[in-house]
Amino acid sequence: MTALTLSTAAAPGLRADAIVIGVAKGAASTSGGLVVAPGAEAVDKAYDGKLAGVLETLGASGAEGEVTKLPAPAGFKAPLVVAVGLGAEPEDPKDGAYDGEALRKAAGVAARALAGAKKAAFALPLGDAGDVGAVAEGVLLGAYAFDAYKGNGKNAQDKKNGKAPLAEAALLGGKPRDKEHKAAIERATAVSEELNRARDLINTPPNDLTPESFAAIASAAAKEHGIKVQVLDEKALTKGGYGGILGVGSGSAAGPRLVKLTYTSSRSAKHLAFVGKGITYDSGGISLKPAGHNETMKCDMSGAAAVFAAVVAAARLGLDVNVTGWLALAENMPSGSAVRPGDVLRMYSGKTVEVLNTDAEGRLVLADALWAASQEKPDAIVDVATLTGAMVLALGNRTFGVMANDDAFRSAVVEAAEEVGEPSWPMPLPEHLRKGMDSPTADIANMGERMGGGLVAGLFLREFVGEGITWAHVDIAGPAFNEGGPFGYTPKGGTGSAVRTLVRLAELTAAGDLG
Repeated sequence: MTALTLSTAAAPGLRADAIVIGVAKGAASTSGGLVVAPGAEAVDKAYDGKLAGVLETLGASGAEGEVTKLPAPAGFKAPLVVAVGLGAEPEDPKDGAYDGEALRKAAGVAARALAGAKKAAFALPLGDAGDVGAVAEGVLLGAYAFDAYKGNGKNAQDKKNGKAPLAEAALLGGKPRDKEHKAAIERATAVSEELNRARDLINTPPNDLTPESFAAIASAAAKEHGIKVQVLDEKALTKGGYGGILGVGSGSAAGPRLVKLTYTSSRSAKHLAFVGKGITYDSGGISLKPAGHNETMKCDMSGAAAVFAAVVAAARLGLDVNVTGWLALAENMPSGSAVRPGDVLRMYSGKTVEVLNTDAEGRLVLADALWAASQEKPDAIVDVATLTGAMVLALGNRTFGVMANDDAFRSAVVEAAEEVGEPSWPMPLPEHLRKGMDSPTADIANMGERMGGGLVAGLFLREFVGEGITWAHVDIAGPAFNEGGPFGYTPKGGTGSAVRTLVRLAELTAAGDLG
């Protein structure tokens, strides 16, 4: 990943390939025109205070995601100035505080625009340690590139455009000896590295990422970071009665796995459990997906990738909370041994499920993992899954839905997501939709009413959460995989959605601010 440094150096004398500055749309209380954001004073001075006018002449407006490049002024050791839009200026310009997500996006856009550069100096507004962390995250996430399958796959160079990711970023205005600034960099590095690891997993082709290989990757990382790991293979799953995971995986030559990752803090008795859907490829099974819906189904393990990344990040940060991650891994394929519509599975909880649609498989593997997590009586369980197309229809491609059996906890998850810059929306669990899953054959069916399908899936999962345990369900079907162009610090392909929300929930729990 891009190397980060904190620097008190002045922009003119810093040797770099480019100086990144922020510009914004002026607040109504001022002229309303383009303004140069704090942090870039030395650069503006070198243009005789006319930098905003020069940029406007070049077409800059300060809008989010906008990049304008111009030659650096005389006397600068860097040859290039890169102005990146921050959106609207704070209503009170004297306050000077820009939203952390705006800084994160701007830094990400700039890092991506500087692919191929060896070093860039970021002269963005750094009001406090929170801003330092936001810019650092933006740089590290925005510079991400997945190139393992390009060329010989032996280096970080993008074989398509010949440009490697930005090698080094110096955050000007950051204080190398300030404990809070250093801590912000360390946190951003740990979280971003693990989020990018999740992106790598999501982007890996399904012929290389099977349940077994995913389990091996998780095991290796767990051992590296002092996390206890347990892997249940087909034999252990059969012995334990994990009918949901076994049923979904029965049609594939690649056997299913249930991976348990346990990070233990010696300083806390608080316990969070994260459960992730890990369908390494989803063909739909016997209920085969129609043409045009299979190409991105390698991303159906994004929930498990997010849980894996969050547990490792919690361990790296040494959080004062116990975190257990459950990765429910299977490949959903059609074959002579696959589960058929009409089959009945006996789940790990003992309940029976009539399978009406084999493409509603994520809820089956999650049900077993949720019940397993419930047996340890954690303070709360959060599951993450690319679960339903209905959630994409409801909320679009950039927002995930949050359901819960406790309104206060649902609000806490949504607030944590908003705090770290992940768009989310609270969703209900209407009781009248539960009746649609009544089955004449089994305890419950895996399908209910078509309308409100995302909520029906949440109601199904609730059936497998232990009594009295606080639980939330996060459906990331929309934002988990970006099929469009990159934006902000979000690349094309796997995004690592929900990783930062889970980490923030763990931090809040450790601090005693979550329930």
